[in-house]
Amino acid sequence: MKIPNLVITKFGIFLICLPYWKIGLDVLWYRKRREEELTMRINREMVIEDLKKLPSLFIGFLLCAYGIAQMKGANIGMNSWGTLNLGTANKFNIEFGQASQIIGILILLFSLTLKIYPGVGTILNMIFIGMFIDMIDKVHIIWRPETYLLKVLSLFLGLLVFSYGAYFYIKQELGAGPRDGLMVGLIKITGLSATYIKPGIEITVLVIGYILGGLVGIGTVLVTLCGGYILNKIFLLKGFDPKETNQRKIYDYFVEVREGVRR
Repeated sequence: MKIPNLVITKFGIFLICLPYWKIGLDVLWYRKRREEELTMRINREMVIEDLKKLPSLFIGFLLCAYGIAQMKGANIGMNSWGTLNLGTANKFNIEFGQASQIIGILILLFSLTLKIYPGVGTILNMIFIGMFIDMIDKVHIIWRPETYLLKVLSLFLGLLVFSYGAYFYIKQELGAGPRDGLMVGLIKITGLSATYIKPGIEITVLVIGYILGGLVGIGTVLVTLCGGYILNKIFLLKGFDPKETNQRKIYDYFVEVREGVRR
């Protein structure tokens, strides 16, 4: 049975909002204890500033979606996350993009345990990259070579486009995507570079994807081993340090204002 994208989206947003309920309860508790009238207001300047970044953010999403679809089209094994998405899609009879959305929700929940909180970009990533992948698949714009050597070349093309897309939207600092947010969080926690963190994550994901029945081939091995290196090189070439990023969280848009004191 196919699961509508709208159902997945609503469920994901519901789960993502759960941790922010606690923030609201904390504000109410503080308000009662201090007997002060506090109001949560939206930081309009910050909202306007971030709205200007949305076009660049979506360009990054499209690049990532095309990169994933291209690696899938090479048909010699996808990256680890693609293997997991494909295994999940086949296991539960859902579309590839839908599997990506569901897995994104699960990653977000796990990231919350590491105190890695989502931003607007995180939520949009979870919704739109999976949607874009399915759209790209349907319009048949992917290069699908016949010879094995060209398939390897097309795989690296997809990996390069995907890695640049990941850099492109992470640098907007609107909240890294679920998978990249996990990577950035682990980089900050461990102090290690993407060269080590990314392969470690992807090898773990690869094992789970294989168990679920995802396709594993030479392409999977190449992407798993080279993905972190390529991404780190892009970071270095662009002068971007993920350890220094300040990814925007949803609660950053709200400021606490004191309106008066009760007598």
